[in-house]
Amino acid sequence: MGEAAIEGFSMEERRDFNGGVENENGEFDPSAPPPFKIGEIRAAIPNHCWVKNPWRSMSYVLRDLVVVSVLIAAAVYFNTWVFWPFYWAAQGTMFWAIFVLGHDCGHGSFSDSHRLNSIVGHILHSSILVPYNGWRISHRTHHQNHGNVENDESWVPLPEKIYNKLDPSTKKFRFTVPFPVFAYPLYLWYRSPGKEGSHFNPYSSLFPANERKSVVTSTVCWILMAVSLVCLSFVFGPVQIFKLYGVPYLIFVMWLDFVTYLHHHGHEQKLPWYRGKEWSYLRGGLTTVDRDYGWFNNIHHDIGTHVIHHLFPQIPHYHLIEATRAAKPVLGKYYREPKKSGPIPLHLIDNLVKSIRQDHFVSDTGEIVYYQTDPQLHKFLATKLE
Repeated sequence: MGEAAIEGFSMEERRDFNGGVENENGEFDPSAPPPFKIGEIRAAIPNHCWVKNPWRSMSYVLRDLVVVSVLIAAAVYFNTWVFWPFYWAAQGTMFWAIFVLGHDCGHGSFSDSHRLNSIVGHILHSSILVPYNGWRISHRTHHQNHGNVENDESWVPLPEKIYNKLDPSTKKFRFTVPFPVFAYPLYLWYRSPGKEGSHFNPYSSLFPANERKSVVTSTVCWILMAVSLVCLSFVFGPVQIFKLYGVPYLIFVMWLDFVTYLHHHGHEQKLPWYRGKEWSYLRGGLTTVDRDYGWFNNIHHDIGTHVIHHLFPQIPHYHLIEATRAAKPVLGKYYREPKKSGPIPLHLIDNLVKSIRQDHFVSDTGEIVYYQTDPQLHKFLATKLE
C-alpha cells in the first residue's frame, strides 16, 4: 500500500502497514514502540528451536578443542615465521569460538543442566583468561538491561557529564582505533567510566551477596590458569608461550571487542538508547544489530545472529538462524537485515571506525537519546587519519 493510500490513517494504524512507525519525514522511526508484543515473536519461533541438546552442544566443544590442539601441534612442528602469522590468526579466532560456547553455558542455552553448564563454562572461559561467573553475572545484567543508558553493562554510552570529565588523553585513547578493540581485559578489571567494580572481586557492586561464592570460584579458576601459563613459561620459555598463547589471546580480545561493539553500534541509521519509562526489554532488544561475518559465521557459532539471541538468550546458537527467519515477519522494519559479507568481513571495519569516530556521548537528559559527536575530538581523529 502506497503513502497516499495510508495518509488518512492514525499513527496506530500506520504501524500495522509499515511494520513500525514513521517520523514526521515519512521515515521509519526505530525508537517508536513496536506494534507487536514479545509474546508474538516467541509464538512465531518453532518449538524445536527452544530445545537444548547437550550432546550436540558438546560436539561443538569437541570440534573446537580438536582444532585448537591441531593448530598447536602444527605450530610446534613447523615453527617457522612463515607459519606463525597464520597460526596466530587461526588460533585467536578459535579462542573467540571457545568464548562463544562458554557464553552459551552462561546463558543456560548450552544444556538444561546447571552443573554441566557450569563445568564446561569454567573450563572454556578459564582457558582463555575469562572469569566465568564474574562475566556470566555481568553479562546477564547486560541482557536484562540492553539499550538502557543507565543500567546496561556492555559498551554503554557515556552521558555527557561523565564524558566531559575524561581527560583529553583518555578520550583520544578510548576513541582511536585500534585501541578500543583491546579494551576487554581492562573492562574485566575496572569496568567502564562511571561504573565501579571488578569481575574478579566478589564484593564488587556488580554482584548480589548470594552470588559471591560463585565469583570466588571463577576467580580461583582464572588464577590457576594464569599460574599454569607462568609455569609453562619456565618450562618452554616465555617467548614460546607468548607465541603459542599470548598472541592468539590478543587476537581473541580483538574479535570479542570488534563483534560485541558492532552488535550495538555502527548501524547505517543511528539507533536509540533509552532511559526511564521509555525503556522496555523489547524496545532495548530491538536496538541490537545482526551482522554477517562471511566464512566466520559457522566458526564462531553464528554469534552475529544477535537480535533474537538478545531477546531470547535461552535459544541454542544452532537454532538462531531458523528462529530469526521465523521471527522476521513479526519484527518487520524493526529487524535490520545485515549487509552480506564476502569471505572476510572487511566491510565491517568501516562501520567500526566510523562509529568510534562519531559516537562519543549521549545527552544527560531525555528518555530517548542518540549518540552525539564531540567536534573537537572528531577533528583530531580526522587529522590523524589524513
